[in-house]
Amino acid sequence: MRKFLIMLLVLPLAGCGVEVAGTAATVAAAKAKEAEEAKKTMDQFKQNLDAAQQAQQQANEAADREAGK
Repeated sequence: MRKFLIMLLVLPLAGCGVEVAGTAATVAAAKAKEAEEAKKTMDQFKQNLDAAQQAQQQANEAADREAGK
């Protein structure tokens, strides 16, 4: 009887550990997805910045050509 009572007390505690591990895995997956989206956003920002710099450089070169005439 004593072993049965101990098992009844231990089982709910074991369940809590599983729940915590599941929650940690869910949080880790969410953070990984967030990091991936942040990287995509940063890559897109870099592409836009490069395009803007190239456009500005072309505008400067065109202005220099016009000033040289």
